[in-house]
Amino acid sequence: MSDSFATLIPDARAFLSELAQNNSREWFLDNKTRYDSHLKRPAELLLEQGAADLGKLTGHPVKTKLFRPHRDVRFSKDKTPYHQHLHMLWTTDTGGRQPIGWFFGIGLDYISIGAGLMGFEKDTLTQWRLAIDGPHGPEFAETIEQLKSNGFRIADPELKRVPSPYDKDHPRGELLKRKSLSAWRDYAEALDAPTQALQETFKDLSPLTKQLRTLT
Repeated sequence: MSDSFATLIPDARAFLSELAQNNSREWFLDNKTRYDSHLKRPAELLLEQGAADLGKLTGHPVKTKLFRPHRDVRFSKDKTPYHQHLHMLWTTDTGGRQPIGWFFGIGLDYISIGAGLMGFEKDTLTQWRLAIDGPHGPEFAETIEQLKSNGFRIADPELKRVPSPYDKDHPRGELLKRKSLSAWRDYAEALDAPTQALQETFKDLSPLTKQLRTLT
């Protein structure tokens, strides 16, 4: 069976490629009808489909967000008004401190699907360090290594040093240096079946998100 969203990535890249050459308000307004029909509306429908799938997978309510195309240029040297990517977000709220994020990004040179916490809030960070220092630390370490061995990309820790009061030679010091944790599967080529890729990747990321939920 063909994927209902099979044309979303090539359509998005075609539009974004032209936008990269004409990144101006005038060009975007002239092509807004195309943006709405070829990118925005299909993305909104994919968000709806993904929300239904995630609801079944996680057992929790799901909220969706399509990131706006406009850039905030107030504090940027780059004054081009529009992003050259299409980003989608689902959040599962378990009633705790911080919802888990699930992501889908389409750019001119990348396609990425991921999940996790892009930044630990203060209380979550405290719980993270307690968990890593405690009996759940080895479980997190094992899950992260398993994801890496399966081709997932995980960014390096944000801190250069193990934070106090933990010993600099702590056996899980690299994890204690983290202020966020998300894992990503990158695709070198366009996806003919993005719906299936989202379902499979989100399922593969479930062990990580279930562990992260214990922090929030």
